[in-house]
Amino acid sequence: MRVMGFDPGLGTTGWGVIEAEGNHLRHVADGFVETDASEPLARRLAHLHGALAALLAQWVPDEAAVEETFVNRNPLSTLKLGQARGVVLLAPALIGIPVAEYQATAVKRAVVGQGHAAKQQVQAMVRMLLPGAAPTRADAADALAVAICHAHHAATARRMAAFAR
Repeated sequence: MRVMGFDPGLGTTGWGVIEAEGNHLRHVADGFVETDASEPLARRLAHLHGALAALLAQWVPDEAAVEETFVNRNPLSTLKLGQARGVVLLAPALIGIPVAEYQATAVKRAVVGQGHAAKQQVQAMVRMLLPGAAPTRADAADALAVAICHAHHAATARRMAAFAR
């Protein structure tokens, strides 16, 4: 199963692609999409969607996973982040790719074993779990962590479904 994880943001959206076969995970690619803060919001969202559509076409994931957002102290920032997150959810859904959502604490728990782990711990564990992965930005490392979280949850769900039969 190929999973594409996303760490949504209006300024920077991280993305990461992994392949999961049983308990074995393999790094495929990672990166980020940036938007120009001087552009109007609608153009930034359109740019984000176009870039994500191109990445989805390039990497052809079976499933996608998106980190849920937290509420900022600044309501306007939270609203803009929510709009960017909507684009991130929409891009794979438009082409029929199932999309799962995970809270940041669930992602950290799946990768580090503790829901309140520091970003540095998440990045270190992503590198350990995905040999050869060397994300240059925290956004990309977080996106890979989301993909890892989904791979673990999906594998567990498949085992449970097989057991129930």
